[in-house]
Amino acid sequence: MIQPQLWRSAVTLQKYFDSNDFRFCFIGGIALQRWGESRTTDDLDGTLWADFGNEREIAQTILRTYQSRIDNPESFSVSARILLLRDVSNVSIDLALGGMPYEANCLSRATSWTVPGGGSIRTCCAEDLVVLKAFANRPQDWIDIRSVVIRQGNRLDRDLIECELSPLAELKEEPEILAQPIGLFQRN
Repeated sequence: MIQPQLWRSAVTLQKYFDSNDFRFCFIGGIALQRWGESRTTDDLDGTLWADFGNEREIAQTILRTYQSRIDNPESFSVSARILLLRDVSNVSIDLALGGMPYEANCLSRATSWTVPGGGSIRTCCAEDLVVLKAFANRPQDWIDIRSVVIRQGNRLDRDLIECELSPLAELKEEPEILAQPIGLFQRN
């Protein structure tokens, strides 16, 4: 399960982004704790809105508070649109710099969630967690998607998932990633 320090780091990160008026939400394993079956995770994954061309400025701001896990983080943030960070408790943070319409939609659907130990964080919705994990298309992601489908059942907006995932699957040239969640829905 999740170690207490991870929850504290998540709440601290959320407060930091809120205090800087950044649009942000948690995705990945921490969001899975809310929408699917709890599993062990030891890092934090999130999406932060970053207009194209502002990556370096955003990276500089964040790097005043959080340590980079790599050399040349500002250049990497411009080329890869991701920041690989570490907090004072040595918790790893993977921060995607969102700038595409889907990411704006994902951030607008994110909601607050009170976490164990107190405090609240904003996570992507269950449907966006399915979309993001299907797009990543790794074996663990499909296990996680199945747990979300089982736990959320008919509360999932399957049309939203298909609408958001279809163009991403086309962009990635992997149409099979769209068929897999639909197959899971049919079995549950």
